[in-house]
Amino acid sequence: MVSTTLGLGLTIATLAVFTIAGLWYSRGRVGSVEDLLTARNSTGTGMTTATLIASTMGAWILFSPAEAGAAFGGITAVFGYAIGSAIPLLLFVPVGKRIRELMPTGHSLTEFVLVRFGPVMYVFVLIVSVFYMFIFLAAEMTGIAGALELIAGVPAWQTATVVGAFVLVYTAYGGLVASIFTDTVQTLVILPLLAVGFAAAVVSLGGTGDLYQTAMATDPTLLDPGFRPGLEFGLYVVFAVLGANMLNQGIWQRVYAADGESTLSRSFSVAALTVIPMVLLAGLFGVAAAGLGLTTPETNSVAFFLVVTEALPDAIAFVVVMLVVLLVMSSADTMLNAISSLITVDLARLIDVEDDRSLRLTGRGLTALVALGAVIIGAQQYSVLQLFLTADLLAAAVFVPLIWGLFSQELTQGGALAASLAGLVVGITYFPMLRGLVATIPGIAGVLPEPAFLPAFLGATAVSTAVTAVASAIGGDGFAFESLTTEIRSFDPPGAETTTEDGTAASEVSD
Repeated sequence: MVSTTLGLGLTIATLAVFTIAGLWYSRGRVGSVEDLLTARNSTGTGMTTATLIASTMGAWILFSPAEAGAAFGGITAVFGYAIGSAIPLLLFVPVGKRIRELMPTGHSLTEFVLVRFGPVMYVFVLIVSVFYMFIFLAAEMTGIAGALELIAGVPAWQTATVVGAFVLVYTAYGGLVASIFTDTVQTLVILPLLAVGFAAAVVSLGGTGDLYQTAMATDPTLLDPGFRPGLEFGLYVVFAVLGANMLNQGIWQRVYAADGESTLSRSFSVAALTVIPMVLLAGLFGVAAAGLGLTTPETNSVAFFLVVTEALPDAIAFVVVMLVVLLVMSSADTMLNAISSLITVDLARLIDVEDDRSLRLTGRGLTALVALGAVIIGAQQYSVLQLFLTADLLAAAVFVPLIWGLFSQELTQGGALAASLAGLVVGITYFPMLRGLVATIPGIAGVLPEPAFLPAFLGATAVSTAVTAVASAIGGDGFAFESLTTEIRSFDPPGAETTTEDGTAASEVSD
């Protein structure tokens, strides 16, 4: 076990290096709210790919896939998680191109929803989207706090506070520009660290042959590709992750940051292929932990780190500490930027802010409040996977009518709302983690079906899709997509030159 002082010191040093790098790179490159929120049309294929990998693959990949492998269906569940993580990125290729075509000066999915469907659907989607991203951020804080407590004995509140403070500093100052740059560097470090950690674990545990024999002797279902619970998990996690990512403002920001449609296509496709082995490697730690008899129902959520602390030397534990810190930074700055983007865009719409600088300062202040809330929740040590699944359920019921509305003129606000609420009712009815709350409703407990994740996620998505199709077939007058270009505007004045706070010209982010 790494000493507390050394573990916390390594964490602070890593945070400091990337915070300084983010501040340095973004200086002179953030001259307006547009730079802060979208870094529009500024990143090439390399940086776009790297920031997608880093921002979507946070510390959760060391918790959720491993917990899935240990407790939800072994190697089959891990494969499902890997495929489920890649599918949303591939779907963003046509969807991203479509929203750039319809809203070339847009900033967020919620902007589209407001103009396309109206204020009621907009408020509903805004709440679900912010809730999901806040849970994502809180889960990342929970993850790193639990990891350092297990590996180095660092109190959870100290870890969450330190990480939150450092990430907030460069995120509030440099916005998306700083996030994309630090993501790029972090990806170049994260990929080899994950490979080294996995290889060292295999060697330390006697090689693949010994691990296979041990797992088969402990629980043959861990390596059974036909194990039904694993297949079910692999199926419903696809819908869970797909819906969640479609409401992730961090990814929509990167759709606009790409410098063209070809960059968008290549970057999202390469990122999708890259995350598959990353999730597989992380998830196999959970299978190994269960096979070695290291896990219990109470410790499944930290299965990855049980292998690290039980089987690996301190030198590799240092590598894992650094890996966790980088993963948290890469996704936490994305979520802070994403939430800040939604808050700032909607703030500009709802109230009269005097100038660009005031809007930036207000957005940064609200971002700090969000970070504080995430730090507080992160110190409570809830299950990372449970946090994600709860937020994912809401997204699974909502994302279909939103994507449908990008391509169909006939779907109305009433139809989209009906589809989302119908899917949500079905999902909540079956969702195990909300059963206790739902059962308290008078007269409901006796008619509730058996709780299970598969019908919850599959039902939420399927019912939402069916109602959306019916509502679209019934149709309305037909939405004029041209109105998106006239009603959604850039925050920069027409023809204005973008300058920074110190008066210098802002530069673009490029490869």
